[in-house]
Amino acid sequence: MAAGKMEELRLYFRRQPVMLALLAGLAVIFFVAVTGLSRAYQAQRDALGERWFTRGVVDLSAQKYDSAVTEFRSALLYSRDNYTYQLNLAEALIGLQRTGEAAAYLTNLWERQPEDGLVNLQLARIAAEKRQTEQALRYYHNAIYAAWPSDQEGKRRDARLELIEFLLNTGAKAQAQSELIALQENLGDDPLQQERVGDSFLRVQDYDHALAAYLQSLKLEGNTRAALAGAGFAAFQLGRYPLAQHYLEEAVAGNPGDTRSADRLKMTEMVLELDPFRRQWSVAQRATIVTSAFTIAGERLKACGAARGIALPTASQSSLAGSWEKMKPQISEGGLRRNPDLVEAAMDLVFDIERETNATCGTPAGGDMALLLIAKLHEGN
Repeated sequence: MAAGKMEELRLYFRRQPVMLALLAGLAVIFFVAVTGLSRAYQAQRDALGERWFTRGVVDLSAQKYDSAVTEFRSALLYSRDNYTYQLNLAEALIGLQRTGEAAAYLTNLWERQPEDGLVNLQLARIAAEKRQTEQALRYYHNAIYAAWPSDQEGKRRDARLELIEFLLNTGAKAQAQSELIALQENLGDDPLQQERVGDSFLRVQDYDHALAAYLQSLKLEGNTRAALAGAGFAAFQLGRYPLAQHYLEEAVAGNPGDTRSADRLKMTEMVLELDPFRRQWSVAQRATIVTSAFTIAGERLKACGAARGIALPTASQSSLAGSWEKMKPQISEGGLRRNPDLVEAAMDLVFDIERETNATCGTPAGGDMALLLIAKLHEGN
């Protein structure tokens, strides 16, 4: 009896390793099967998510924002934490002007990848729209100095251009000028961008940099109407009238409907014709110009007094009027040819009259405006 039990025990212990091996094998098989099923399930979910995402991208590109939002949300059901899906959903929400929802997604993405240029740019736009100046500046600068992919490097320039526009719209011209100078140094050979930067420099009244940008644009692309007109205006503002005349003539020739350039060209030509200090004039020509300028200034002085209801000489203008009347007999073409030293004295009086009447009777037009510009041109000489 005892011997039989011992034999059963021996058989049991012999079979146990086999059973354990079988159980282990079955466990491995079940594990592999479950893992495979899990992977297949996840792959199916990923495929469904990608399918919805692809549809969303197509609708986002077509500006069908409602459909895009639905499709991106569907994609996120299959991949809840997908960074790209969330970013595109935020862009679609911005398209619907649902900036509060978009900002929530973008803030979450920024916390995950604060160096992402596009996320920073979108957050900057939202802050700019809300007039949150400090936040907008921070996000714009983050976007400018972010690590953009090589095929999206233009986004860095676009971010700075947007920042400049934001600064101009908020009246921060000094900051905008600094950003423009930084942009111009790294703009490259893009004539349209050079022209755009020139336009922005005009808005901050930095005419030197504006002229440089327009000339670079013209060098790269040739005689484009806008760049010609811009170069002419910038040169005009700098008092570089021969250069202004050159570009304004080309601008008007290329676009006869450009009335602003035509008006500036007319004034430029008047300045050049009435400036007696240009080197190319002969003594006789200079005498003719001074005589004409002296007459124009005298008429302006009389008209200014009449407009104020006061007969000349007036209390405020008696000194200028007296000086003009005293000098008048000497100012003729013959008299100026005989006594060239009178040229400077006569023009000093002309300039004083134009400055005084500008202050008391408002901005002049025609020849008086030209003489006022000439006075400014020769200040300190």
